[in-house]
Amino acid sequence: MRLLDLLVSLIGLVFLSPIFLIASLVIKFTSPGPILHCGERVGLNGKLFTLYKFRTMTVDAATMGPGITANNDPRITRVGRLLRWTKIDELPQLINVLKGDMSLVGPRPEDPRYVALYTEEQRKVLQIKPGITSLASLAYRSEETILAGDRWEHIYTEQVLPHKLAIEIEYLKKRTFWNDLIIIIRTVLAVFRRN
Repeated sequence: MRLLDLLVSLIGLVFLSPIFLIASLVIKFTSPGPILHCGERVGLNGKLFTLYKFRTMTVDAATMGPGITANNDPRITRVGRLLRWTKIDELPQLINVLKGDMSLVGPRPEDPRYVALYTEEQRKVLQIKPGITSLASLAYRSEETILAGDRWEHIYTEQVLPHKLAIEIEYLKKRTFWNDLIIIIRTVLAVFRRN
């Protein structure tokens, strides 16, 4: 799996470099602050790592609200909405894959605040590297639209997160190279269908 991760992340970073350049310039010239958002996430065996994304929110977003984004979150910039819609904001995670913090496929890395709520069973997802994509991320591709209203964090912790983790635990039981390849293909198709 590591060889595939290295190969795909290297090829991806080379071929997607024009998109990286355009996204970087647009972010830089449309809102003050850094190009990348560097967030703390929980990885393999509970180890913390820095997850890279293109910044889609205002600079002070972390001090203005929680670690997940609700529907119509006012912290999201205009360009950020487009980057999120197209999933271009996720591309820098190829750097995480290259570094070995993440894999192409695996349970999505979570904010430490929410990992603290995991049950013993749910902590099984920390036994493998987190991924850029997963069955749960495909199932909850439009997660932000579910997290609306005043009780959005309660909905996330009580309904969405437990269901995502259940999907990830089932994935662990059936994890193979071919299943991962299918998930990658499904992810690419989902991105193109949406865009």
